[in-house]
Formats: sequence, C-alpha cells, structure tokens
Amino acid sequence: MPYSYPFPIDPQLTAISLAYKNPKYIASEVLPKAAVPSESFKYRVFAKELYLTLPETEMGRKGEANEVELSYSEITASTLDYGLADVVPVKDINLGKLQNYDPQQRAVEYLTALLDLSREARCAKVVFDPNSYASGNSKVLSGAEQFSHADSDPLKTIIDSLEAPFFRPNLVVMGREVFNVLARHPKILRTVYPNADGNGIINASQLAAILSVDRVLVGEARLNSARKGKSSIVPAWGKHLALLYVDSSAGTQGVPTFGLTAEYGTRRATTSAEPKRGIDGSYRVQVAESLAELVVAPDLGYLLQNAIA
Repeated sequence: MPYSYPFPIDPQLTAISLAYKNPKYIASEVLPKAAVPSESFKYRVFAKELYLTLPETEMGRKGEANEVELSYSEITASTLDYGLADVVPVKDINLGKLQNYDPQQRAVEYLTALLDLSREARCAKVVFDPNSYASGNSKVLSGAEQFSHADSDPLKTIIDSLEAPFFRPNLVVMGREVFNVLARHPKILRTVYPNADGNGIINASQLAAILSVDRVLVGEARLNSARKGKSSIVPAWGKHLALLYVDSSAGTQGVPTFGLTAEYGTRRATTSAEPKRGIDGSYRVQVAESLAELVVAPDLGYLLQNAIA
C-alpha cells in the first residue's frame, strides 16, 4: 500500500470532498494538478533554446537522421500537507438522522470549501509574484499605463506583453476587479462593437477572442485578511494580470507549461472517534491533501503588476 493512515479513510465522505467544486475558483485551471509518486519528487526543467533552435532535418536518400539530445536539469521539490478538521458530537449525528441531515457530510463540505479557498490564495500568490517570472517578463504599471486610467490603452499593453514569452500565452488571468475595468473600457468596447458609443460591457469570452487566447480566467474568490474575530474582506486575486502558457496535460517530466500543482495521493476525508468530547462522545472529521504549487517554466509567463490603481 502506498499510503498508511492511523485513521480509516471514509470512502463516502472522501467522495463528497472530491466532488465538491466551487465554479468561481480558478486555481485548478491556472496551475493544473499533476500526480507525483512520493512526497519528495523531481521535476524537469528544459532550456528554452531546445524548443527554438532549428536543427538540420534534411536527410540523404540513404542517410541517417540527425541526432538531437533532449537535455534537462532536475529540481527536487516536496509537497506540503494541508488539512482542516471539525469535531461533530454524536448527539448532533443522532439528531440529524431524525431531520434527514448528516452533520459529518456538512462538515466535510465546509472543510473542503476552506481548503479550496486556501489553495486559491496560494495560487494567486505564486502567479502574481514577480519572482515567479524570468528576468524581463514582468512590468509594474503606473499612471496612464494602468487600465483604470482614462488615457490607458489596455489592448496595446496586453497584446505587446503576449509576445514576450517564447511560447505565446494561452491564458490571461486576473481578478474580478481588473476584469470589471477591462470589460467596460471604451477602447476595448469599440474594438468589439465598432459602431457603438463606447458604453456597455463585454464578457470574458469576447475579451479572449480579441486577444487571441484560449481563455480569460477571472478569479472571484474573496477572503478575510483580518485576524480571527475581525473582518476585512479582500479579493484573493488582487489588482494584477498574468499572461501564461499552460498545458493542462503537463506533468513533472518537462512538457512545456508555466506551472502546475504537484499532488501526492488524492484528497481524503478521515474520521476518528473522540469519546471524551461531548456527553455521548464525538467524531473528528478531517479533510487533507498533499500539494505543491510550482512554477516550472518562468519563461512561459508575463506579469503586469498593478494593472489597475
């Protein structure tokens, strides 16, 4: 067995956790999951010249094909364990049976939602970190360059930036605040609707079409950045914009992609008895997973910081 757990995995609760998906979250599309065989693993990094240098391909009638070597370096990384738990009293479980309500299932859904939010925040932090990009592949916008400025030209800024990575990005990633500005920007509206007056709004698919990318991904997640007991709700995806080349089928063996999420095993839900908790005892419900958000090809992205003021 590849895994050994002190508490039994609950198949039904695990299925609920795996099935839970918030359609507003984009981490799995920005940094797709790739299975790794152990907590410590190696991933391959290829020099961009391997994909751009044109070798001699012509063969004589009886000649041999030119040999090329796929050289790479290997980097060691490790997944980290992420998990949350809740204690459900047996009294609540018995009461739930009378009301057709399962408090353990509800706990799993809630814990999974928080884990997904945590991953969303980690993904945004990685993608919007200028250190995740190759030298020269990020720019801080200011003044009239910012898309919220009346004199800005966001299409020119974005389209010029799309040409910087050695593979043209296929994804544009931003938070809702940035998208709301772009969706109503007069210059973009006049590109989509040439005969209109510059008022209105476009959707993400229309923006993707005029930028010639596969998708525009808009992060909707919000989180409370204040300490426990206080409230300060902020968008997880901030005010930046990233242009990424992402291959959702890529693993850790060097298929070109900006980044991925290494996953050891799968998310699992476990239960264990807590006989000293509550008058009738309780059950501890835990949801956990082992992940590592990685940038494996910094040359395949471009970051526009402070896209809006």
